[in-house]
Amino acid sequence: MNNIKTRTYQFSISTIRFLNLLPSKYLFNVIGNQLLRSATSIGANIVEAQASSSRKEFINYVQISLKSSNETGYWLQLIMDSFPQYRSNLNSLLNENLEISKMLGASLLTLKGKNKKQN
Repeated sequence: MNNIKTRTYQFSISTIRFLNLLPSKYLFNVIGNQLLRSATSIGANIVEAQASSSRKEFINYVQISLKSSNETGYWLQLIMDSFPQYRSNLNSLLNENLEISKMLGASLLTLKGKNKKQN
């Protein structure tokens, strides 16, 4: 989990830096706020998971992290499709978010004792 913790922290920083590039207009502020909340929530919930007092609580926080990552992907894609001038800035964020989602999903399958052979 330390690798995912580091990657989500760096992802939060990259997202903050991207948001700092956007103009200070109402539309960007509203969408940017949603993106900021969901992107930083991914890592924050990983930290909470590591401080969990039970396996069930740990799994719950990892699930919340995955949901936040999915939401983050929505906001990133929405900005990309609405404002194509930011496409080059968003490609790396979208790719990293996808990788983080895959890591979280795989972790959840392992934690829940499920794997591809059982499905």
